[in-house]
Amino acid sequence: MPNIVVKFGGSNLKDKKDVTRIIKIVENYGERLIIVVSAFYGVTNYLESSLASLKEGEDISKSVYLYLQALKKDAIDYHITDEALRSKTYSEIENCLEELSNLLKGIYLTADASSALCDYVLSYGEKLSAIFLTHVLKQHQMNVSIAYPEKFGLITDGVFTNASVDFKQSKESLLDYFSENKIYVVPGFYGVSREGKITLLGRGGSDYSAAAIAKCVEADSLDVWKDVEGFLTTDPRVVSHTKNIKYLSYVEAAELAYFGAKILHPRCVEPLIEPSIPLRLFHIYGACDDSNPLTIIGENFSVTDTVVKSITHSSEFGILKLKGPGVGSKPGILSVVTTALSNAGININSVITSQISINILLNKRDLNKARELVDISKLPSVMEIVTLDDVATIAAIGEGLVDNYGVAARIFSSLADQKINVRMSCSCASPVVSYFIVSEKDRAAAIRAMHKSLFEE
Repeated sequence: MPNIVVKFGGSNLKDKKDVTRIIKIVENYGERLIIVVSAFYGVTNYLESSLASLKEGEDISKSVYLYLQALKKDAIDYHITDEALRSKTYSEIENCLEELSNLLKGIYLTADASSALCDYVLSYGEKLSAIFLTHVLKQHQMNVSIAYPEKFGLITDGVFTNASVDFKQSKESLLDYFSENKIYVVPGFYGVSREGKITLLGRGGSDYSAAAIAKCVEADSLDVWKDVEGFLTTDPRVVSHTKNIKYLSYVEAAELAYFGAKILHPRCVEPLIEPSIPLRLFHIYGACDDSNPLTIIGENFSVTDTVVKSITHSSEFGILKLKGPGVGSKPGILSVVTTALSNAGININSVITSQISINILLNKRDLNKARELVDISKLPSVMEIVTLDDVATIAAIGEGLVDNYGVAARIFSSLADQKINVRMSCSCASPVVSYFIVSEKDRAAAIRAMHKSLFEE
């Protein structure tokens, strides 16, 4: 039984030479692995734009086939020298591309671009990566097989685009399927409904699928290889002198991902909590060695001297403000609004209320639609509806944040010193998070001020 699940993302597959590092890493592990792979860098975005072209009536099925064929052929020729193995790889890639091209042609001819078909199309990026990597590892004399989620039964709740894994349904079949001491290569990003339909696990969902597999097979660890040096005290693109964070609790890591840290999918730690499987982060461009993770995420938690472990940020959130005398104490307003947004598939990230204003944190892409829905509802107590999209959310995250006095005051002081206005703030929604909303133009300055106050002084 393989005892480690290893995840390689699209950022590890930017260039054909990157695969050479993956080969060295896998050789160091030995032959007891389940490897979960993402699509080649940029391929999922390419497929999404291709679907958009199909919806506009443009037949791009052949051009998609030729583009992906050239991309894979270049990588295959570079890494596979055995003629028989190369021929077999070409054949499997061609079969996969034929399926994809026929599917795209069918969407074009029928004008049927349902969520089910879109999920099916987008899964091909990961399938192509898995076929390619399986044969590359065979070139290096490794005992390896490809394993498709539809074959081993990674069962989901059937929700297209953003499904959740049904662990009760999946566990037994996965334990049975992954029973040999060998290397399995799995295309990430998707599972299958009980009816056998492919359902995506959310954008960037390969992390989540790797964690789900780790839970089902009772892995010793989930090892995620990234092109960054683990979790840091903040975004190194904003602050050059960041520090590495050696250990995070599951809750801290989940909140960091939720509030903008792109290192992990926000739901990645969710399957690991109950079985207490550690998640270990490695740098793909560091030592090809699994003995020294840069960050370990696990069940233990600690309060550091700074209390805050990391500052993260996001420009994806905007604010829907419902203003009017007494809206904060009027029964039923939030119920009507949240029901309308839920029915429209709009996720509410946070709600902050006062006597005269209800402030709802949403993804910026949903703001205008949400405003229309509230306006249609004709709530008598709501006198004005305002949307704010020129804002950024900055979150300070660390165990003990709520229980240790003075941290929030220090943050507010650091921002005041730079004449940065906090437009909204919230603490205690989670015991490890305080977040602050500032103008987008102040985002970088606010992060630098907070980082200096917390980690440098």
